[in-house]
Amino acid sequence: MTTNYELDKYILEHSSPEDPVLYELDRETNISILRPRMLSGHIQGMLLTMLAQMLQPTRILEIGTFTGYSAICLAKGLQNDGKLHTIEVNDELEWIATKYIEKAGMRDKIAQHIGNACEIIPMLDETFDFVFLDGNKREYSQYYELVFDKVRPGGYILADNILWDGKVVEALDPRDEQTIGILDFNKKVKNDHRVKQVILPLRDGLMLIRKL
Repeated sequence: MTTNYELDKYILEHSSPEDPVLYELDRETNISILRPRMLSGHIQGMLLTMLAQMLQPTRILEIGTFTGYSAICLAKGLQNDGKLHTIEVNDELEWIATKYIEKAGMRDKIAQHIGNACEIIPMLDETFDFVFLDGNKREYSQYYELVFDKVRPGGYILADNILWDGKVVEALDPRDEQTIGILDFNKKVKNDHRVKQVILPLRDGLMLIRKL
């Protein structure tokens, strides 16, 4: 029987190679940072880049910078005069994200914000073509409401971790606020007539949402 390891190996072997700067960032994240699996990684990163290149956005918003991997991937698809705003609540991660954003030559493309996304989003006077949600799972529904009017008609929101390690279909622990946050968000989007959405079972689940 084919194992997940064999399939993952096959996928990597038949996908374009990882950008050397992103490879270095992945390694340093795994060596230096707690919970390194929060990093998007090569395959998801390639998808983010290709989605951005297809959309050719002028403005992207990312909620949850972590160490900067996904921000760099998304910024590769920006138009020449484009800008990506990325928000991270943990100020202890700013150094590594800044280091690799600069190493990737993206300093002029990426604006870093440190603090609470729910406080920072209302201060951004921008209209976004693409939004990537990857912050605090308990606040996904709040992020959605805060960004919705800032997304142009026909624009996209991509939410990460919406299958949450399979917990969305398991018996719910009422103390598990992260899973409750994901379930509430998924239900909110499902019932929102203003959008169309599809779930992609890549890694921990991605929901691609198009604003009508």
